Amino acid sequence: MKNKVIYLAILAAGFASCEPEFENELSNGNYSAGDADFSSYVAIGNSLTSGYMDGTVSRVSQSYSFPSILANQFALVGGGAFTQPSYAEDTNNLGGISGIPGFGTRLVIDASAGGPEPIAGTSTITLTPQASAFNNMGVPGAKTFHLLAQGYGNPAGLAQNPPMANPYYVRMATSTTSTVLGDAMMKNPTFFTNWIGNNDVLGYATSGGSGSTAGLGGADITPVPVFEQSYNMIINTLTSNGAKGVVATIPNVTAIPFFTTVPYNPLTAAAIGGGNEANGTALINQLNTSLIGPVKQVLTAYGQGSRLQLLSATEANPLLIKDESLANMQAQLTGALTQAGVPAQQAAVIGIVFGQARHATAQDLVLLSTRTVIGTAPTSPYAVDPLNKYGVTYPLDDQHILTAAEVSDVNTATTAFNNIIKAAADAKGLGVVDMNAIMNQLVSGLRVEDGSIYTANYFSTATLSTVMFSLDGVHPNARGYALIANEVIKVINSHYNAKLPLVSAGSYPGATVLPTN
Repeated sequence: MKNKVIYLAILAAGFASCEPEFENELSNGNYSAGDADFSSYVAIGNSLTSGYMDGTVSRVSQSYSFPSILANQFALVGGGAFTQPSYAEDTNNLGGISGIPGFGTRLVIDASAGGPEPIAGTSTITLTPQASAFNNMGVPGAKTFHLLAQGYGNPAGLAQNPPMANPYYVRMATSTTSTVLGDAMMKNPTFFTNWIGNNDVLGYATSGGSGSTAGLGGADITPVPVFEQSYNMIINTLTSNGAKGVVATIPNVTAIPFFTTVPYNPLTAAAIGGGNEANGTALINQLNTSLIGPVKQVLTAYGQGSRLQLLSATEANPLLIKDESLANMQAQLTGALTQAGVPAQQAAVIGIVFGQARHATAQDLVLLSTRTVIGTAPTSPYAVDPLNKYGVTYPLDDQHILTAAEVSDVNTATTAFNNIIKAAADAKGLGVVDMNAIMNQLVSGLRVEDGSIYTANYFSTATLSTVMFSLDGVHPNARGYALIANEVIKVINSHYNAKLPLVSAGSYPGATVLPTN
């Protein structure tokens, strides 16, 4: 029987900008650019600027980038031509980049299986350089300092370890030595949007805090002095010829579905029993008696009993995780269990596995990518029965969880970076879209001008029409990008005395049902 595949907001190509009906609605006769000049609009940023959606940039998703939506509105008041890197070769709208590991096709949802999963097919997008400056200079994966790095678009850099180039910029760069910012300035911008900085914290967060809190790697948080110097150089360059613009702040990870969809306590008796509640209850009783209970007893004797809790057959249980910030109790566990009569080899393995283990709390964030890992067998020599179920009897690793301490690291960096962004904007008289505050509103529901309430829910058949995120849990869908464009327009109207019409997010594509993947 054919399954159905649901994916969010990326099929329809092209759109007609519809304006919601409001009191004192703007009309063609009173549209105005105000104090701004949109004759050459340039967008600087990363994946959120490029039109990235459902884990990739595809031909259709790019058409819904928020800069493209803005450019259509700017055209009403004298805005010039707006160009984006070509994805014409993506004939089947699969996204991805051919031959580049980790750059797979876009995600879809199999309604019967729960997805998400990459859509079947092979990407037809190549690394062929287009060697042209574009108005949309959003480069997925870019951090602030990457926009200033020569060679970031040199294909030779892709073979280095770690890679010193970005495949998306390789497709765009005007030369092998050009910079993203330099290419953007070739368009002689009169107006710009700059939404850069998300990846300076996001790489650390999406890796479960496995990187450094002050480093230049993909999984690191960018050092504050590096961020400040790079960001100010970007703003100084963009405004050097008198261009006006709008900048955006960095959203907090607690407002992004990638970190809020999977609960810290998903382990019911039925889940532990593989769908059978009775089997789960029996297994819970067995684990409490032969594993969790004895380990908790030893930890309690050393004042560490709060790390673990006995499993409940009637309530949802928290995931078992590894917390590297904890003192390693391996030796104490091994010794005490051996003295209690546990065979030495078995006691040693339990000591290794539970030395820094604890049960998760509501302050820990479970990564969306961890959803498919829970309950599976780890690839570890110590993953022996019954220590062979991730999150249940074997602790999830660092890359699966953002612990409370790591969340604090991300929040501290986000606050510091946003202060730098606001200070740079204030120094140059630029408008600021506080995307951090806006995304936080989505947690409880953001009411827009047409009365609709949008949320940061990840995927639910009950809320398909009002979910603004795509299936990767980080990037918006088409309606989400329309909402972002509206927030930018609001700031432009207030800060630059413009009169630009908003777009209607509801007119952008929502859920679409496809045949089996």
